[in-house]
Amino acid sequence: MAKKKTKFVCQECGYESAKWMGKCPGCQSWNTMVEEFEPSSKQASRSYVTSASTGSKPQSIMSVKSETEARISTTMMELDRVLGGGIVPGSLVLVGGDPGIGKSTLLLQLSSKLAETKHKVLYISGEESVKQTKLRSERLGVSSTDLFVLAETDVSIIERAIDEVQPTLVIIDSIQTVYQEDITSAPGSVAQVRECTAAFMRVAKTRGIAIFIVGHVTKQGSIAGPKLLEHMVDSVLYFEGERHHTYRILRAVKNRFGSTNEMGIFEMKELGLEEVLNPSEIFLEDRSQGAAGSIVVASMEGTRPVLVEIQALVSPTSFGNPRRMATGVDHNRVSLLMAVLEKRVGLLLQNQDAYLNVAGGIRLDEPAIDLAIAICVASSFRNQVTSPTDVAIGEVGLTGEIRRISRIEQRVNEAAKLGFKRAIIPEKNLGGWTYPKDIQVIGVSTLERALEVGLGG
Repeated sequence: MAKKKTKFVCQECGYESAKWMGKCPGCQSWNTMVEEFEPSSKQASRSYVTSASTGSKPQSIMSVKSETEARISTTMMELDRVLGGGIVPGSLVLVGGDPGIGKSTLLLQLSSKLAETKHKVLYISGEESVKQTKLRSERLGVSSTDLFVLAETDVSIIERAIDEVQPTLVIIDSIQTVYQEDITSAPGSVAQVRECTAAFMRVAKTRGIAIFIVGHVTKQGSIAGPKLLEHMVDSVLYFEGERHHTYRILRAVKNRFGSTNEMGIFEMKELGLEEVLNPSEIFLEDRSQGAAGSIVVASMEGTRPVLVEIQALVSPTSFGNPRRMATGVDHNRVSLLMAVLEKRVGLLLQNQDAYLNVAGGIRLDEPAIDLAIAICVASSFRNQVTSPTDVAIGEVGLTGEIRRISRIEQRVNEAAKLGFKRAIIPEKNLGGWTYPKDIQVIGVSTLERALEVGLGG
């Protein structure tokens, strides 16, 4: 009998080696190389998705009929927005997030919503028993005859259950607990995660069933397992938030059926997750009045404008090198803007510690927040109070110019809706649209002029 060949596979990134190494050359992680048997030729040749017609031939793209994907509404507006309008039948969606953040709660509520609309849902739990899932469903008020629960980790048994129930949606909680018998490695290993995901992808594509898979995350916050896992699925959703705060943010990192810029916001309450339909009011409700180093910015999250407060604290340093700390914005961007303030405006910030924070725990990445950061840093340094009814939007260049930004009309309209009286925007954005009646729009072309307007001189 031929001896089985073995290899060593990194459990963090999937790097393969013929010999064991203490440090993975791929991801630089220590003690992650695990010995696994190489798959047989039969297993290696197994295709991920079987084609319905074996004799298919190449055809011109002009002859292919375009069809609109039929979507199933979850009746949860925030989740529908992130998915691109609803669940696409036959799609494979990967949901990741820290332990205890609320992934299982979100998916159980999703199951309940679909079951209430007469869609069959099969919830596969590999980490909890059926009784534990029942207790959680009672706490969330979930009760429907079209919601089926199964505690199983064997992929072959799960496939038979799917054929028996014929559901519209299947939820696997989680992919690190399921296994295939013909794979010799333990559940959660790279080989098991890869092959089990491939099996669920075949089920989704061939039977037209939407499947949601829960994935564990590493200490760095990325989904555990090889990157191939994220390449195989149709959508990758991250559920973010602090465990000690009530707000949760759902983002699409990858989405073949919609935009990856959308964001859904939920609030964790005693009876489960509740949608936050107007996040701007939530992020601004605790804002203090008449404080230096604070201003509001209108940031775009996908197609939705969100108003968020940015806070800055600038104080003389007691160290040789001043400290620069930022939460919710890029640390390097803050250092760049402080250098522009020092060079172009004349603020002596080289001996000042600077601490920046985005209220509410949200993260802002777009350049349109530059002007707000610069104004609140200057406000704290000069100890000059900004107006609580001002909103600042604009990109700052290295020469101190204020550059044009996108979707200015939606941003200003959202600010006017929430009662703001002045909007400081780039001068290049003044033309081509109608201003709201209740807000004064002020165009600025330089950072120095913006500080004059924002700080009152």
